[in-house]
Amino acid sequence: MNEFTQSQLLTRVTESNRPNGSPRAQKIVARIVGDLFRAIDDLDITPDEFWVGVDWLSRLGASGQGGLITAGLGFDRLLDIRSDEADERAGRLAGTPRAIEGPLYIAGAPLSKYETRVDEAGDAKRGETMVMEGRVLDLNGKPVAGAIVDVWHANELGRYSHFDPDQAEYALRRRIETDAQGRYRFRSFLPPGYAIPPNSPTAEIFTAIGRHGNRPAHIHFLVAAPGLRTLTTQVNVPGDSFIDDDFAFATRDGLILKLEPNTSPKGYESLGVNEPFTRVPFDFVMQPAASEDESAPEARLARAVG
Repeated sequence: MNEFTQSQLLTRVTESNRPNGSPRAQKIVARIVGDLFRAIDDLDITPDEFWVGVDWLSRLGASGQGGLITAGLGFDRLLDIRSDEADERAGRLAGTPRAIEGPLYIAGAPLSKYETRVDEAGDAKRGETMVMEGRVLDLNGKPVAGAIVDVWHANELGRYSHFDPDQAEYALRRRIETDAQGRYRFRSFLPPGYAIPPNSPTAEIFTAIGRHGNRPAHIHFLVAAPGLRTLTTQVNVPGDSFIDDDFAFATRDGLILKLEPNTSPKGYESLGVNEPFTRVPFDFVMQPAASEDESAPEARLARAVG
């Protein structure tokens, strides 16, 4: 029999599974396909609308913007909310808040001890010079020596290296190993906010639903240390008009920086600072790891691509 009602078709699609398939994958696919079947029926989606959507998904994949659309539709923040709720139930809601990683992290940035320049020495001035510095601490306030602070941010045009052919692969990306006092510091410039790429699949859908695609100025971090839970977070530069209206819903209390303008350059000569600059103090406070995977960023990355 090759004729189906809607419910019979859905049953065949979601239950015609082979015994060597993944039960978890089968369960997830069945739920998503079932929800889409119901959406097509409930919203009376036409064949033309359906194929426009399929074409959009194809172009989205080709553009490499899948991670951008998940952030803009709230999925990335949803995962953080769920993790926070799980931590609260387990009594682990402490330390620096997590915030979405976004799709633009690249592993393997150049590594320095204690301090580095994230911008390039010899570059023309690209924005307000800053030095961000602080310590990595555990929940008891003890400094964490040898922690790796991985930092990356956009250039003055709102673009990220590796994804922007006009920049070197690791431009504005560095890793810093904390010293015996848990300290780190780096020189760069305060990055601007930016908007999603115009004339792109992501821009198309946000225009269609009447939402903007702007992100406030921010800096990304991934902080790792043996025995401590890897922290993925981002901090916001105060004063940005979109700080409370972030396209990706990533602004969080405790992650808005305090700026100290007109700081004397004394003591910062090793970073090439020879005139007053903006100092940005910030400490990272990390939780103890409950498992080996929690303290290994490589395990997190393996899960993400596996």
